Amino acid sequence: MSEDPREKAERYRSEKWQREQGLAPEGENEDAAAGANPTQARAYSAADRAAVVETAIQQAIRRGEFDDLPGAGKPIPGLGESHDPDWWIRRKIETEQLTGLGPPALTLRVESAELEQRLDELPREEDVRDAVEDFNRRVIEARRQLLGGPPVVTPTRDVEAEVLAWRARRDDRLAATRAQDESDAASRRRPWWRRRGRR
Repeated sequence: MSEDPREKAERYRSEKWQREQGLAPEGENEDAAAGANPTQARAYSAADRAAVVETAIQQAIRRGEFDDLPGAGKPIPGLGESHDPDWWIRRKIETEQLTGLGPPALTLRVESAELEQRLDELPREEDVRDAVEDFNRRVIEARRQLLGGPPVVTPTRDVEAEVLAWRARRDDRLAATRAQDESDAASRRRPWWRRRGRR
């Protein structure tokens, strides 16, 4: 039965590396390889491979081949955050700025984070109620479906609480707008020489 070519190539690399490192005389390697047990040769070659790789890395570092790599000296993004099994999906969606794609668990989570901003754009209270009820319906529907993917952990929203919060934010915006308008009107009424002195 002939010898496996992969084992033969690995043994050749190992012997060549030993000769280069001066670990064993050339004749001794041939004698040891001829009488060696194949399992011992494989175990030795795995350890030998690790040593060769480490040596190659150290030589490349000394030559400066790892200098000026992109991101050198910067922290790894996302390191130290809690483990999220769907990190790669979230990162792809964020970098590509994709919307409406992905499993319902992720799309609903993103929509929940942006819900207040979306509600603030609505003009009427009925529209806010409809939007929150629609969001709650989709969350419940996603929890019922067993399509696989990450579990849906997005909470439903209390419709009345969201309407009250929307009303409070709207009143704050209107008060800020009125105050700005009043200060603009007051500055227009002052003579120009008094306006310049206040700046």
